[in-house]
Amino acid sequence: MIAQSVKDELAPTGKLRVGINYGNAVLASRDAASGELRGVAVDLAWELGRRCELAVELMAFESAGKMATAVTAGAWDAAFLAVEPGRAGEIAFTAPYILIEGTYLTPPGSPIRSIADVDRAGVRVGVSTGSAYDLFLSRNLQQAQMIKAENPNTSFDLLINGKVDVVAGVRQALMTHAAKLPGSRVFDDRFMAIGQAMGMPHGRAAGLKCLRQFIEGVKASGFVADALERAGIRGVAVAPPA
Repeated sequence: MIAQSVKDELAPTGKLRVGINYGNAVLASRDAASGELRGVAVDLAWELGRRCELAVELMAFESAGKMATAVTAGAWDAAFLAVEPGRAGEIAFTAPYILIEGTYLTPPGSPIRSIADVDRAGVRVGVSTGSAYDLFLSRNLQQAQMIKAENPNTSFDLLINGKVDVVAGVRQALMTHAAKLPGSRVFDDRFMAIGQAMGMPHGRAAGLKCLRQFIEGVKASGFVADALERAGIRGVAVAPPA
């Protein structure tokens, strides 16, 4: 039984509004015709609502950056997004529930052959604005120029249109894009491991404790692994216990 005081922190409007980033196909997808959301994050959102006995409203965002920014407007109560120091000022996080990889996609014939080749003068790197890998690379790239796009799909368009030399992204999404561009290559290695977690606005300690317990529970029970299997997601590891 969840105490009413905890429910009030989780869902101050009476509904648990959960942010879903359908721009990351590992987490969720959105049907173009119906707008229906499905995927790992969606399954977890419904399960959280069931366990907390709260009605759930899914709040859809096309990119993690837009979702993270929306927290300042009170657009959601909890959300599925990467743990990132650049977001910690506004968002309190659980431990990760899955681990995914950030890597690069290069076009056919590219002279860029490794992660080390990217951070060089004259290299243009396409990223989705506000994504975990955008924030990470903004801190760590010293010489390459970052070119920012609205979402992961438009960052790939930058590569197609010759406006960048390489695209950064989540491995699974880059593999999907690579299939559309014969001769392109997704690097085998990674520049970062991305811990996908739940977050909520600061100042809701009881609600955050509930989310942290929920995430540890769904990892331990196999719920996360089953959700990945249902969604057909491969190459993603369930995060270890916190």
